Amino acid sequence: MNAPPSATPNNAASTTPSVSSSAFLRAVLALGIGGFAIGTGEFVIMGLLPEVARDIGASIPEAGHVISAYALGVVVGAPVLAVLTAGWRRRMLLVALMAMFAAGNFASAMAPGYLSLNLLRFATGLPHGTYFGLAALVAAALAPPGRRARAVGLVMLGLTGATLVGVPIAAWLGQHWGWRAAFVFVGVIALVAMVMIRRDVPDMAPPAGASPWRELGALARKQVWFTLGIAAIGFGGMFAVFSYVKPTLVEVAGLPLSGVPFVLALFGLGMVTGNLVGSRLADRSLMKTIGGVLAWSAVVLAMFTFAAHNVVAASINIFLVGTLVAIGPALQIRLMDVAGDAQALAAALNHSAFNMANALGAWLGGVAIGAGLGWTSTGWVGALLSLAGMGVFGWALASARAEARRVAVVAC
Repeated sequence: MNAPPSATPNNAASTTPSVSSSAFLRAVLALGIGGFAIGTGEFVIMGLLPEVARDIGASIPEAGHVISAYALGVVVGAPVLAVLTAGWRRRMLLVALMAMFAAGNFASAMAPGYLSLNLLRFATGLPHGTYFGLAALVAAALAPPGRRARAVGLVMLGLTGATLVGVPIAAWLGQHWGWRAAFVFVGVIALVAMVMIRRDVPDMAPPAGASPWRELGALARKQVWFTLGIAAIGFGGMFAVFSYVKPTLVEVAGLPLSGVPFVLALFGLGMVTGNLVGSRLADRSLMKTIGGVLAWSAVVLAMFTFAAHNVVAASINIFLVGTLVAIGPALQIRLMDVAGDAQALAAALNHSAFNMANALGAWLGGVAIGAGLGWTSTGWVGALLSLAGMGVFGWALASARAEARRVAVVAC
């Protein structure tokens, strides 16, 4: 299914400068470094919770609230900032968002206690979704014809690459110099990204007539909601498994604690692989890629239930779980295609949906474990969420076909 012509964003063409291939790559690299900073800052805290808890005088579960606070900041900040900054020039807004993220991390490094750290992590999460949504729009606008998804994938490569490179470095700094050093490291990367964005990203004006009210128009489009639903539900399966991967592999597969970083690195490598492959497939056939990745997700997550009993099989499976991020660039492009002239809000909401998937998957996985179904039950929870995402996907297809038939009848 292709988006109707009216849903395809054409209004950016007049505001998009023509760039050479080398200039395009420099711009995408700058945007990707910003994504690398955000990805490192988002995930590094998960490996430093004991150190954080000890320093702020909280239990480890209480210290885990800083993860939820950041995710809540993403969910709230993405739509609010996207709407309020609709008329800003693109480069200026990207620099401002990255400055906000850098300041949040430097401030987090100085937080004196539990409450202040949670408030600061919430504030630090606010620019996350808007940055990635806007970076995706800019990269897609600068991309050569037929390579929009690959351009978005290159920006997202910064986020996925952070799990493979940035997080281990920041975690090492945190373990040797204290968890606050990890946030300082993230803030420094964000400052580097600001300089690169200011230097290498073209100074693009917002689409003609851009305004907060026009951006809010995205919320009136059914296909926008369907796409967000696919992300929030179908992608939740990955988090159902990954949120509990460490205790599952240690308790069920007998993985020694020293092997956990290796398995986490495999997950990061899977994310990078999935991001690159998924973006290429999305450029060839967008909707088939979304449906195919959802089906692949259901199979891979169901396999985890059986693979988790063997260290080698479990390690391979965790790599495959990482590849499920292949759906990210495809859903980002789909939102651009169905949002009409409300591009910024729709693109930013994609990351709110992914953070909702994080919360939903982790919560349902915990419910299954708490109900006595065992550590490996998260695989079935993940598979069911993927199947539910396929249900939303099928509903979206049926709705689009019905709308196309209605338009054809009216035209006759």
